[in-house]
Amino acid sequence: MVNLDLYRVFYTVAKSGSLTKAAEELYISQPAVSRSIKQLETQLGVTLFTRTHRGMQLSANGGKLIFDEVEKALNLLGDAENRIAETKTSATGTIRIGASDTIFEYVLADKIVEFHERFPAVKFELLADVTPDTIEKLKAEKCDVAFVNLPIETDNELKLYGNCMRLNDIFVASEKFIELKDVQSSLETLKKYPLILMEGNTVSRKSLDNFFQSIGIEIAPSIEVGSWDLMKRLVSRGMGVGVIPREYVTKMLDEGVLFEVQTDVALPVRSVGMLLPKHKSVSYALHTFTETFRKEN
Repeated sequence: MVNLDLYRVFYTVAKSGSLTKAAEELYISQPAVSRSIKQLETQLGVTLFTRTHRGMQLSANGGKLIFDEVEKALNLLGDAENRIAETKTSATGTIRIGASDTIFEYVLADKIVEFHERFPAVKFELLADVTPDTIEKLKAEKCDVAFVNLPIETDNELKLYGNCMRLNDIFVASEKFIELKDVQSSLETLKKYPLILMEGNTVSRKSLDNFFQSIGIEIAPSIEVGSWDLMKRLVSRGMGVGVIPREYVTKMLDEGVLFEVQTDVALPVRSVGMLLPKHKSVSYALHTFTETFRKEN
């Protein structure tokens, strides 16, 4: 049977690098710490530490091999204990959310309002930025959870839940380009029109560029913008043909301000994903807020 107390002692010694410091942190005697380490080494059949002038160092063929897994296990147990303790009262504290302005508006706004009605003691700190910068804020612990446009590169430090909202990119235009309405146009034809696209450093633009490259079409936008709102404004005033998720422009399509340009090839479907640190403790408030998005995956 696994003796969790032995692993807690091992982890504390590894983190502090000292038997004395570990004993102080655990409120037990130094001999008790030494006995626990010896007992675990006997149980596992390996040496876990080597003594150096700097203190206790993890051994290459023992302690280093199990440290990461022990840390994960103890963090998971700590999370479980915290959630049980907090359910006896209510969700409190602050949830720091990183996302773009558009994701806040179309994906998160209603969820935040609903959660606030259930747990009014929880405060929200909303940090708006583009996806690459939002990811960096999460890794720097400047926010607790991030909602980002996909696809993104795999990161071993983060856990991705990738289906919070589907995004269907479409071409849209105003009446200035009426000849495109109610007809099917080829992508080769559309690239001859003034195109309004997101800036090149955005995930949505990179995804679009990769798609066009995969089918052998080169595109050169007439205008690049940094926000979907600006794109909608420019397209509605006849400045060009835009590419935008249908979900972000539904109202303008319904009102007839813009129309969807039908194409012979559909643009690839994307989605909004949620990111959480893999090995960081999650508060009860954050666990409850993100539960809906985790279930959708």
